[in-house]
Amino acid sequence: MKSFIGTHEVLDDTDYLELAFGTPPELWLGSEAESAEERAARMDAADDILADAPELAAPVAALTAMAVEAFAQQLPAARRSRTAVNS
Repeated sequence: MKSFIGTHEVLDDTDYLELAFGTPPELWLGSEAESAEERAARMDAADDILADAPELAAPVAALTAMAVEAFAQQLPAARRSRTAVNS
């Protein structure tokens, strides 16, 4: 079964997020391979978008929290417990 939002076909969760925010999730989350210059440019763009659309701040914060939680679940249990003890 295909899913559509308006005329856009939604292929995966990333598509849902991109259509909801109007920007790709990578703008808010970054990528492991980005350079310092790419990160600075991405952060500048994100600042500009939030200045123009402050109502995106809460959904972006929720997206970031979900990404951190998903990443933490991928860590081995021993590493998670060691990190919690060191906090």
